[in-house]
Amino acid sequence: MFSGSLVALVTPFKKNLIDEDALRNIVDWQIEQGTHGLVPVGTTGESPTLSEAEHKQVIEIVVEQAAGRVKVLAGAGSNNPTESIEYARCAERAGADGVLVVVGYYNRPSQEGIFEHFKLLHDSTNLPIVVYNIPPRAVVDIRAETMARLAHLERVIGVKDATGDLGRISEERFLFGDSFDYLSGDDLTAIAYRAAGGRGCISVTANVAPALCAKMQNACSAGDYATALTCHEKLVPLHLSLFADPSPAGAKYAASLLNLCEPDVRLPIMPVTESVKLKIRTAMEIAGISIP
Repeated sequence: MFSGSLVALVTPFKKNLIDEDALRNIVDWQIEQGTHGLVPVGTTGESPTLSEAEHKQVIEIVVEQAAGRVKVLAGAGSNNPTESIEYARCAERAGADGVLVVVGYYNRPSQEGIFEHFKLLHDSTNLPIVVYNIPPRAVVDIRAETMARLAHLERVIGVKDATGDLGRISEERFLFGDSFDYLSGDDLTAIAYRAAGGRGCISVTANVAPALCAKMQNACSAGDYATALTCHEKLVPLHLSLFADPSPAGAKYAASLLNLCEPDVRLPIMPVTESVKLKIRTAMEIAGISIP
């Protein structure tokens, strides 16, 4: 259901409020550049510092502006299952195509607790669910055996794998097959993940280089890994520089250079340092991105 280059959208701010005009322009620009799907209010969308009303507002704006042109996978994650259900129901009302749901961060649940967290969401909502496995941020890892149990729930249809373990997809495919949307959550290893059987990437870098990210994913889908590698190698410096300071400050700064939005982030994330700004500009040039 979800494949190719999906962008983990930044949430643009102006004077610490959501910049609706900028968000709508970003959605249009992403679609024009060839992005295959939009993922609002995830980690890159600064969901931890959005109010409930803001979280819902972003989902509604993105779905409305996309107008069915590409799929929208709305962030509905929380360590509070009740809150996660509310976000998922909002996404369903808005017309999103699915929800991206992170494991219960900070709570440090057991594997059984992880399963029950997702099962409760599954049984309480109707949208397809992509499980977001990101141990560096959530502290806990969804083991392959637990993912196999989740995959047998009717509407759990995929995973965003940000484990950093390139062997994980092979283990999961062995346990429950390839009829699952395996999506990389790491730009730097996205091409390797595709080669191992993945279907795409939920990308931070696509905020800045959507056309090149989409070209790489299209090449992978066509089995043209020579072209994909050429794209990947142009993108590597950008992948690295965007995370040189805590994300999404780098992505927002780069987007501001393209006049897409202000570089504003919310605490505790800080704006990028001057040295990182230089790295990002250089990386954008290497990727062939023209700065106005």
